[in-house]
Amino acid sequence: MTIGGVEILAELKDTPTADAIYKCLPFTSKASTWGDEVYFSTPVHVPRESDAKSVVEAGELAFWVEGNSIAIGFGPTPISHGDEIRLAAPTNIWGRALNDVRDLKRVTAGAAIRVEKAGDR
Repeated sequence: MTIGGVEILAELKDTPTADAIYKCLPFTSKASTWGDEVYFSTPVHVPRESDAKSVVEAGELAFWVEGNSIAIGFGPTPISHGDEIRLAAPTNIWGRALNDVRDLKRVTAGAAIRVEKAGDR
């Protein structure tokens, strides 16, 4: 993923959400921000998985079902308690970033995003 000039390499989990995202690659989007979270719309539509969660760890790649969006939290959001990374709703965890997601701090709303398979560059 290239998000406003920040490159994030991802390791996918073995989940229906990860499979659905992989099958839609490549796609482009525009960044939205919410506290220390970057999220963006996708062409993916999947149901919430049984292990969906709202509080994530930095580096976990989440899919927000209601918004058909990938969400990447890297610090507190407006609804966090303390230093936790709390997303707006329970999300499907579909992968893990192999880079430091705190680099997303410099991404601004509206930044261009490209999500592609690593070998497609």
